[in-house]
Amino acid sequence: MSKQDLTVVGQDSVDGCCPGLLTAPLDEAQSVELAKVFKALGDPIRLRLLSMIASRAGGEVCVCDLTPAFDLSQPTISHHLKLLRQAGLIDCERRGTWVYYWLLPEMTDRLAGILTRPTGQPLPDRAGTAVDA
Repeated sequence: MSKQDLTVVGQDSVDGCCPGLLTAPLDEAQSVELAKVFKALGDPIRLRLLSMIASRAGGEVCVCDLTPAFDLSQPTISHHLKLLRQAGLIDCERRGTWVYYWLLPEMTDRLAGILTRPTGQPLPDRAGTAVDA
């Protein structure tokens, strides 16, 4: 597979990041882009793969170390890894026979920033909402 086949989201602008969800509404383009990332994270296999890659000592892991952890075929694992790459969460490099993967912290930092309430800002007033438990 060539790198030309992959569309990596979240790397269009280096300095510009989406505003936090609690600071301003997302525009249509931002919501479409982020939906792709959340969709990639919306599968338990991909979450486990991302966690295994992110928590690996040394910052990278060989696909040969990922595959045995799952009761799935190698092509299925490769498909899940491809979706994580397309979402901009991981990247990889072929070294001989094996492919090594590592986390792209820019995207996880971006997600954290989008989902984090700015320090010191009060939560929106919930008076009059139907959620009283």
